[in-house]
Amino acid sequence: MSLTVLASACRLKPLHRLQRIQAHMMSSHVEPEVLLEKVGRTGVITMNRPKVLNALNLTMIRQIYPQLKKWEIDNEMDIVIIKGAGGKAFCAGGDIRAVTEAGKVGGSLAQDFFREEYILNNTIGAYRKPYIAIIDGITMGGGVGLSVHGRFRVATEKTLFAMPETAIGLFPDVGGGYFLPRLRGKLGLFLALTGFRLKGRDVQRAGVATHFVESTKVPDLEKELVDLKCPSDADVSKLLEFYQNQSSLDSEKPFVLEKHISEIDRLFSSSSVEGIVQNLSADGSDFAKKQAEILSKMSPTSLKITFKQLQLGAALSLQDVLVMEYRLSQACMRGCDFYEGVRAVLVDRDQNPKWSPSTLDQVPDQLVDECFSSLAQKDLMFT
Repeated sequence: MSLTVLASACRLKPLHRLQRIQAHMMSSHVEPEVLLEKVGRTGVITMNRPKVLNALNLTMIRQIYPQLKKWEIDNEMDIVIIKGAGGKAFCAGGDIRAVTEAGKVGGSLAQDFFREEYILNNTIGAYRKPYIAIIDGITMGGGVGLSVHGRFRVATEKTLFAMPETAIGLFPDVGGGYFLPRLRGKLGLFLALTGFRLKGRDVQRAGVATHFVESTKVPDLEKELVDLKCPSDADVSKLLEFYQNQSSLDSEKPFVLEKHISEIDRLFSSSSVEGIVQNLSADGSDFAKKQAEILSKMSPTSLKITFKQLQLGAALSLQDVLVMEYRLSQACMRGCDFYEGVRAVLVDRDQNPKWSPSTLDQVPDQLVDECFSSLAQKDLMFT
């Protein structure tokens, strides 16, 4: 083969490779990130990013929100069901990495994502038709916001719930300041500060889910929900209770925190995070030691913000909580712990964040108070 022919062949190889890639891309069917379907008189929303555990991004929010608003006033729609594709997750959280990248360079996503997500959360909380979230699988952060404010939340044995935000320099947002302090005793504060994970039936026992149904029964449940004729809340509740009564899995096991509930109420009763840490240190039990160790790894600033968030949120409406949380989200975007937490947990995954300030006593009350300050014309507004 001559050098000229060889050179021509070499040039053709990358060209052919490029053509093959382009042909593949054109032939590949790109799945939509969220499926919005009308099944009879039921609106069905399916989070459809299974490879990333159905993480919620701004594109999805911008599809779900207007559809919910349309269905709410559509006389041919009776109920809404929201679920996740892939069998592993309902929704494992918001697309935090994209938000942090935007925040570093002053991109608008750092405002738009939180603003539009919280407006969606409020819409779900005020929805006038039965809204049923099938939280089958991992349900954290943004996934909690898509479910917990709805009238019905159905957990299965595969449900894994947590609000782990203090570990990444954030706070339990999406209305966490509303629903967490309304759980029994100090359970919500405990879950918020420690990021403790609840599984399966315990998600309902804690009050996060309204019902528990075995995952194998969910397809039949969905079919019967769709078949209901002009259902009221009572009709939906009756059907969910019927399926719950048929689901005996793990019913004999006690609530995972049952033996610690009185300890949680006692140890987490304080006027400050420092007081809680002192209570844990003075108690000396294995449970207290473990919680103290967990809190020592969290962002001190996040812990203090979260404590005040739940303290104030206990007396606020969901809408007012979301206004407060939007202010907090923007304070976190201005700070440094959020970026460091995402780096340590989600990017480099060294699980070794360098918090600043690094200890609770170095976080002044003034810094915390400033996080709750009004953003004036940039505050979250509801139309």
